[in-house]
Amino acid sequence: MRIAPEGWPFIAIGWVILAALAWFNPWLGLIWLPVAIWLLVFFRDPIRLGPRGDEFILAPADGVVVSVISIDEPLFIKGPATRVSIFMNIFNVHVNRYPSRGTVGFRAYVKGKFGHAMPEKASHENEQSTIGLDSPRGKLLIRQIAGLIARRIVTDHQPGTLVEQSQRLGLIRFGSRVDLFLPAGAEVAVAVGQKTRVAETVVARWK
Repeated sequence: MRIAPEGWPFIAIGWVILAALAWFNPWLGLIWLPVAIWLLVFFRDPIRLGPRGDEFILAPADGVVVSVISIDEPLFIKGPATRVSIFMNIFNVHVNRYPSRGTVGFRAYVKGKFGHAMPEKASHENEQSTIGLDSPRGKLLIRQIAGLIARRIVTDHQPGTLVEQSQRLGLIRFGSRVDLFLPAGAEVAVAVGQKTRVAETVVARWK
């Protein structure tokens, strides 16, 4: 199982605690064992083999679609857009990936709260990192939003970087949300309540 590099310190600490507890009292070790296993599962970084091509806009995150709304996006798309919000619980893969190939054209980080990531107010109040992507068919914006117990957003690339579809974008630790903003030229292919798999589920198609 492939593991995200950021996870190894947490995994190491978890398994050291497991060894210490098991040495002191096997029953305590048994109680801690699910936590140690969960750390491995949380930081997994599986290879996904979904559809590929410029016509597809893929899910940037594992999780469930919690909202699909029309909105004005002033930072990068600079006009009408559709926002698809994907909530990640603590059992989802938390490595985020690019929905399309292109060039990173914008990046911004905003400090904020660490409230529950699902409500609408999290879009404005929570800590977040935003990437604007100039794809071959149009502009896309991906926003990583910290959640209730998330304390670290990792975003890998700076403006000017050429990226490939499904390439790693970054990671959010311990429960969070990813918003994908689509311009008018994209047609949404998911609905609220639908589960997504990062780099595999087709979220939208270019018209």
